[in-house]
Amino acid sequence: MSSMESKIPEHRAFHPPASFARNAEVAGMDAYHALCNEAERDYEGFWSRRARDLLHWSKPFTTVLDESDAPFCRWFDGGTLNASYNCLDRHLKNGNAQKVALIFEADDGAVTQITYGELHARVCQLANGLKELGVRLGDRVVIYMPMSIEGIVAMQACARIGATHSVVFGGFSAKSLQERVVDVGAVALITADQQVRGGKNLPLKAIVDEALAMGGCAAVRAVVVYRRTGGQIEWVEGRDRWMSELVANQPQSCDAEPVDAEHPLFVLYTSGSTGKPKGVQHCTAGYLLWALMTMQWTFDLKPDDLFWCTADIGWVTGHTYIAYGPLIAGATQVVFEGVPSYPDSGRFWDMIARHKVSIFYTAPTAIRALIKAAETNADIHPKQYDLSSLRLLGTVGEPINPEVWMWYHRNIGGERCPVIDTFWQTETGGHLIAPLPGATDLVPGSCTLPLPGIQAAIVDESGVEVPNGQGGLLVVKRPWPSMIRTIWGDPERFRSAYFPAELGGNLYLAGDGAIRDEFTGYFTITGRIDDVLNVSGHRMGTMEIESALVAHPLVAEAAVVGRPDDVTGEAISAFVVLKRSLPSGDEALQLISELRNWVGSEIGPIAKPKEVRFGESLPKTRSGKIMRRLLRSIANGEEVKQDTSTLENPAILEQFSASGDSTSSRGV
Repeated sequence: MSSMESKIPEHRAFHPPASFARNAEVAGMDAYHALCNEAERDYEGFWSRRARDLLHWSKPFTTVLDESDAPFCRWFDGGTLNASYNCLDRHLKNGNAQKVALIFEADDGAVTQITYGELHARVCQLANGLKELGVRLGDRVVIYMPMSIEGIVAMQACARIGATHSVVFGGFSAKSLQERVVDVGAVALITADQQVRGGKNLPLKAIVDEALAMGGCAAVRAVVVYRRTGGQIEWVEGRDRWMSELVANQPQSCDAEPVDAEHPLFVLYTSGSTGKPKGVQHCTAGYLLWALMTMQWTFDLKPDDLFWCTADIGWVTGHTYIAYGPLIAGATQVVFEGVPSYPDSGRFWDMIARHKVSIFYTAPTAIRALIKAAETNADIHPKQYDLSSLRLLGTVGEPINPEVWMWYHRNIGGERCPVIDTFWQTETGGHLIAPLPGATDLVPGSCTLPLPGIQAAIVDESGVEVPNGQGGLLVVKRPWPSMIRTIWGDPERFRSAYFPAELGGNLYLAGDGAIRDEFTGYFTITGRIDDVLNVSGHRMGTMEIESALVAHPLVAEAAVVGRPDDVTGEAISAFVVLKRSLPSGDEALQLISELRNWVGSEIGPIAKPKEVRFGESLPKTRSGKIMRRLLRSIANGEEVKQDTSTLENPAILEQFSASGDSTSSRGV
């Protein structure tokens, strides 16, 4: 289905439980509309009041919003603050030093708790250690860590001294890591000897060594290594430092460095529709403000809640709703190292029961996988676990199918917990469109309404708003504090990608198609409009995967498209033209496996194609354009009904379709 086409409307609606609404941060739709009207009447005042009330400032700001160089907008100019101070010191000053900040559960089930006071001390020690290594205000530090207390400490330590961190997901390859180190200009890198996932020890330091040996990384003066497993690693004298030794004699106090409101807090790379990943740059003040506001509004956070977001700190969800949002809100949260299927697929439900989690935030991909497991093995069905502590459920990363929503609502939430379907992106810093659990009627599959202060709309290709019930492009009409500031080192790419001239140059283009319900005005996301795939909530550019395939010595050309997948939401289908004759039988299976592993080593395991099809050429117009829409039809198993008169080689469609009917050319 095209992102511009409408979906079958969903008419089931679930009202906020009365008991929930009574005590909610935003109670009832009148309260929601009052906030929206406040933002509409006095946009700058709406944000100014919250920034002054919710953040701790070293120096107050003098200007709320500066749009003089739009779309390069600035928020809260003149003000200075520190992210780590806001996340840690303020709670110590409020008497919450002994409150548990993190409950870390390792892959093997071992549990470690750390209070706000202890977390503050560890952050200060690492911050002092980084300063000893010569890391200064404005420097960039790459973090390539497993899910761990130490990963969060590393992020907070960078923020404390005004260094900009760039976290790289621990599943990315050496080449992907090297590209990010070079692009951001990192002076230091923080990693671990290994990571542990699903009972397996996987390398991290070895991948770092390989990445730094590829060249272009001369600016990296130090590599700090957290000893997670004690596994054997190579050591570079003068460059490598054990984290434990670096912090051992450091003071447990470190003054938080005040930085400008617009100071880059982090750069996080996300895939684009061209081969080069985009370094999304987020500022300090606006990002922190929205992280806290959405913790309060979307999750209705209370002081005694136990919050658990299952994301990895390598993704933006792990930034906003693990490393910053819960901490600035003073919450207690669970941090999990492992995977939901180890030692069995009841792990999530067992952890909720043991830790008494009250707010649970995960991806539809995980839910879909766990549905399959639960429905085939009664021993790990959620009904076998005490999930009565839950009061709110959330989903993130991709739209949730209505029937998956219903299963989640019934089996995990016991039909008493609001299910909050959150739409947002790496670029937005936090939730854009999401229900407020004490106000909004919930509709399965719909992210419902924009949060107060977010002026979302749906427009056609010329930037004109379309009526409800008609699909179009999702845009935001006014800047908001937590939005992307630029693409690191490439401001023109930022302008053209997010504020395209064809839409007038003043609308933020989300890159997703959407439709609003004719009657409720609720938003439903219909899919990406560019060549970016969303696999298990992870965005990857088709060009990036195609480039990896073509780098294989046997591959002449490749085209990659997405197709729906019951587990991962979207699966990668690769259409490959070889430099030699078409393989068949065992030879084809062997080559498919080789190509999948090749992509995994070039980018990361998440980028492995689900299927590979071989053909003698790609379907192209006479001008040389690859007709990806035709490949999508083939990948979906559909009959190609589109006009193929412009194709130079229409017979290739039959060849690719036939190749999908044979197991000799399917992914394994």
